[in-house]
Amino acid sequence: MKIAVASEKDLVTEHFGHCENFNIYEIERNKIIKDDSIPNPGHKPGFLPNFLNDLGVNVIISGGMGAGAIDIFNNKNIEVITGASGNSIDLAQRYMSGELVSTGSICHQHIHHEECGE
Repeated sequence: MKIAVASEKDLVTEHFGHCENFNIYEIERNKIIKDDSIPNPGHKPGFLPNFLNDLGVNVIISGGMGAGAIDIFNNKNIEVITGASGNSIDLAQRYMSGELVSTGSICHQHIHHEECGE
């Protein structure tokens, strides 16, 4: 399993598409066996969900995310967790232990991305 966290260095970002990097954690037997930080290759509608799918991601964690990206992830059977805040590795560990659930936070206006996650 692979968990991706849309991040600003080691902290989850409020807006998925405008993150600085994706921290990706490879999980085996409920333990992180590998972690990578991949720079965001750019925000274009529909691109990032397909990019992360091609990397084998099974779960995406973010503060907020647009409905279009959520729909693409859902169509690819990638679980979406929104409304998250804090350190990316802590969030991955909380997800693995069943403590992290999505608030369903959806960004509706990209020009107001600072309001995402509320």
